[in-house]
Amino acid sequence: MPACREGLRRDPAVRAAVALCALLALWLPWAGVARAFTLEQIRDYDFPSGLVAAPAAERVAWLSSHRGRRDVWVAEGPDFAPRRLTGYAEDDGQDMSGLQLSDDGGMVVYVRGGEHGSNWGRSDPVNAGSLPEAPDVQVWAVPFEGGAPRLLGEGDGAALSPDGRRVAYLKDGEVLAAATDGRGEPQRLLKIAGKVGALAWSPQGDRLAFTVDRGSHALIGVFRDPASPIVWLAPEVARDSLPRWSPDGRRLLFARRATDDGAPRSFVPRPWSIWVADADTGAAEERWASGGTLRDSLPGGLPALFDWAADDRIVFLSYRDGWMHLYSLAPGSREPVPLTPGAFQVEQATLSADRRSIVYSANAGADPDDADRRHLFRVPVDRAAAEALTSGAGSEWAPALTPRGELLFFSATAQRPPLPARLDRSGTPRLLAQPQAGFPVAQLVAPRRVRFAAEDGTVVHGQLFEPPQGAGRRPAVVFAHGGPQRQMLLTWHYGSYYANAYAINQYLASRGFVVLAVNYRLGPFYGHDFHYPPESGVAGGAEYRDIRAAGRFLQGLAGVDPQRIGIYGGSYGGYLTAMALAHDSDLFKAGVDVHGVHDWTAPEYADLYDRRHYADEAAAERARETAWRASPVSALAGWRSPGLLIHGDDDRNVRFSQTVDLVHRLRALGAPHETLVVVDDTHHMMRYANELRVNAAIAGFLQRQLADRPPSEPRP
Repeated sequence: MPACREGLRRDPAVRAAVALCALLALWLPWAGVARAFTLEQIRDYDFPSGLVAAPAAERVAWLSSHRGRRDVWVAEGPDFAPRRLTGYAEDDGQDMSGLQLSDDGGMVVYVRGGEHGSNWGRSDPVNAGSLPEAPDVQVWAVPFEGGAPRLLGEGDGAALSPDGRRVAYLKDGEVLAAATDGRGEPQRLLKIAGKVGALAWSPQGDRLAFTVDRGSHALIGVFRDPASPIVWLAPEVARDSLPRWSPDGRRLLFARRATDDGAPRSFVPRPWSIWVADADTGAAEERWASGGTLRDSLPGGLPALFDWAADDRIVFLSYRDGWMHLYSLAPGSREPVPLTPGAFQVEQATLSADRRSIVYSANAGADPDDADRRHLFRVPVDRAAAEALTSGAGSEWAPALTPRGELLFFSATAQRPPLPARLDRSGTPRLLAQPQAGFPVAQLVAPRRVRFAAEDGTVVHGQLFEPPQGAGRRPAVVFAHGGPQRQMLLTWHYGSYYANAYAINQYLASRGFVVLAVNYRLGPFYGHDFHYPPESGVAGGAEYRDIRAAGRFLQGLAGVDPQRIGIYGGSYGGYLTAMALAHDSDLFKAGVDVHGVHDWTAPEYADLYDRRHYADEAAAERARETAWRASPVSALAGWRSPGLLIHGDDDRNVRFSQTVDLVHRLRALGAPHETLVVVDDTHHMMRYANELRVNAAIAGFLQRQLADRPPSEPRP
């Protein structure tokens, strides 16, 4: 902590953000509500991610970020006491990703740099600190036992060999290999046409499978050595992906779907099939084919289990029964066995060491509120006989199994941020760490699950953060998450971006706001038809009806001032915030739009209206007109409430030009708005100082526009 305080003193951006947070802490929404905690305090947590287990040793590793300092942590059985393996000391905005352990757990590999949550430019350098020269994206290795990390080379997409001796990685369209002991120069393995990815060593480490995207189609190849031709797996006019080696290294499992026509994912189904190929010859046969409906499409946007199980079974995720579930395909059968039936959705899953069972996370449990939580379950790979491993008012996710069957995972509650944990032999979850000293666990509220109806009858889901009762009626805020393929929870979130949003919601509640986090249609975990509704997104923006319904729901709550309701959100939530200010300024009196989409007809979305996707030119133009009406910029004449627009100008998910265009239009109309440009940072605010600055701006604007205004007169 002393080193951290010294870092705060050195960094002007952090000092400014902390000063603003301190100022916010002095503001009281109304008499009788005591100061609880600052924005800096609610963000003072370690956020863990990327948990992996060694295939042949009782060792695990994960990534953790605290105040912008990202590090690798490790633990070893039998006690699994956490130990920090790396010592990065600066809030430099450099991502850490691709964490891997060798089979024996002796070597750890990771990538530092880039922006791996982005839609494009994932492997491009990030310069969130505005240095004269941007840091490189680099591949690193470090022994599990400790020591100085070794720089292996500039690149991304690293794949550690099973024996831990070398790493294959991507750089400038080439595949290179480097020794993890740092000796010698990296050697080039591949330089071929197309974009190479998904590097995967065979279990014996003698061959390397990969995908290559050549624009119109995608192939899977197998590299043996520089003197041998690449073996292509049953090349076809198709898009092949997800190569998975069989345990004996003789075959490869992969997924195949038809080539893209460029049409939007929500408009057209993506039927797919499962193939098995001989790794030596490339000859392949189809093992299973989906139906032709949207429910049968290859799952996307969620971590998927697609792998070999015991007895030559294949396990995979599918929406085929209307919920994302695990299925098992036996040899010689074309009818997969449903392993996890029920009205819930499987998210993350991992196979046991013997490949005879799967541990998975799902929004399921005995409590109806578990629909907005995560718990862990185990199911055999050959039948639907799931057993619950965790339960209660918390959430558990990211299961990792050691060879001896030890289960490690991340755990959070409504008040406690995520921490690494394990399931002991009695079946009791045990935390491996504790929150930072001084973290305001006891001062946080437990949101409650609510449901309400939109104007078209759609049932909308949400979590309501309610502060302690105070005198008078309170201001309220709708929070619209991004994605939109996300679900906010009754507990702290498992995604760092959404954990930060959860922290803001808790802070606003501590300042006297009633906060409603809305899980609007287009989000998962409430069934396929909720996830892929008609007339949504560019096809009509139907999901905005859920946001309007959320505002009206708040208006009807006792103790809420109906004239002091605001909204904020980031990314897709920023789009919905702009929709709210453009369409319903009478309902939403202020809003904060963080890097939102504002015009679905902008040049970057032109492919959506390409003539070849439609029956004729008139149909294509009708689609474009629908997308225009679903864009906030089509209704700016109604923008009367003050809005704050926040955007990083190195955004790789939503182009900065979306906010540039909106600001020009608002200025021309004289519509009330403010702006905050975060120079050199990305969609996810890779630098903690910038994240803290944005948080303070969001809370300060809503406070100023809503909480500092006098309450309205009671309605008759």
